Amino acid sequence: MASPASGNAVVGQAGGPTVVINQSLVGVIEEAQKFPHIKNLLGARHGVRGIINEQFFDLNRQPKSMLELVARTPAAALGATRDKPDKEYCERIFNVFRKNDVRYFFYIGGNDSAETANIVSTMAQDAKYELRVIHVPKTIDNDLLVTDHCPGYGSAAKFVASAFIGDNLDNRALKGVKINIIMGRNAGFLTAASILARQRPDDGPHLVYLPERPFDIDQFVKDVQEVFDRYGRCLVAVSEGIADKDGKLWAEKVSVLRQENLARDAFGNLQLSAGAGSLADYLAGTLRNRSKNITRVRSDTFGYLQRSFPGYESEVDAWEARLVGQMAVSYSLDDTPAGSVALVRLPSTTYTVGTKLIGLREVAPEKPPKTKEMPAEYINEAGNNVLNSFREYVGPLVGDLPKVGWLEQVAP
Repeated sequence: MASPASGNAVVGQAGGPTVVINQSLVGVIEEAQKFPHIKNLLGARHGVRGIINEQFFDLNRQPKSMLELVARTPAAALGATRDKPDKEYCERIFNVFRKNDVRYFFYIGGNDSAETANIVSTMAQDAKYELRVIHVPKTIDNDLLVTDHCPGYGSAAKFVASAFIGDNLDNRALKGVKINIIMGRNAGFLTAASILARQRPDDGPHLVYLPERPFDIDQFVKDVQEVFDRYGRCLVAVSEGIADKDGKLWAEKVSVLRQENLARDAFGNLQLSAGAGSLADYLAGTLRNRSKNITRVRSDTFGYLQRSFPGYESEVDAWEARLVGQMAVSYSLDDTPAGSVALVRLPSTTYTVGTKLIGLREVAPEKPPKTKEMPAEYINEAGNNVLNSFREYVGPLVGDLPKVGWLEQVAP
């Protein structure tokens, strides 16, 4: 094994913030400070944008007491970015690295961040410039390939499950139909976590709709009516990324009907969370118009609340987010010039996790599929619910949830 290169390091954060993304940042900081060959650790302000503008935080001079507080603070302490670097943009990043003797680059983000890391790493190798590039996984969507799950998902799932516990109680007290729109463009993992709210046999969500199955509005009305006729109420979880049988996003279809324009991000994706309120209103309005006996229909869009809501940190999620940051530095000492840290669920009677370093192209492949979907084994045949077997996967990542009490119906 060759001796690690002596030089500076840069760490950045990208994409949607999470409750535990700063745990990964502090994990990088703490671990990097253990090694004298990493001279200065620079924090890029707003990710790659901060790199090309040479706007950095000196992370070696941050008080330890404040770092621990930052670790438990949601969102991105360095500031994030939605920039999608192309080859020219990455050349600017690489030139800044050479100018500032940067030999280590740790990038916390999703698969687009892994793609950026791969381009920069390839440039360094072609130029025979020694640079270790390690991608640190993060996303509440839980849709990164290879890794068992993603830091950030457990805490967002805890928020969703807790919100549904409260909504289920509300829906039981004042009966009617309640529809909640949850984040998830291509993968239904976060929406599926709503089933953790079920504590009694008739608890909601009674229906769950994911992007992995086509959404038919006529069948939706029938499904809700059947549940309502059985319980006198219905609680529904819907992913913002639901699409029809032809793959057309319902959020986009609704925006056309309402003559609204959904914005697109730097990656060309429709900003669903910005228009999911219209989707919720549309579904609720359709039910009101088509059902004769459902008079009370309400809808909510959780939107960006799911990403960085304080007080809903999963302890497992926080620990694992810190771990992948620490392991990114540890893996950078190896001879491999680049990679991504993946979480591995180990065979055990209790939940146990480990890590491994995988290739950047495994996380950000050139050809589809570029993200992971909810496994079919967790979705019911009708495509309108998530099976309780999913609890075994998501439960350990979320941890303890609020317990509720109820009165027995005992006659006086």
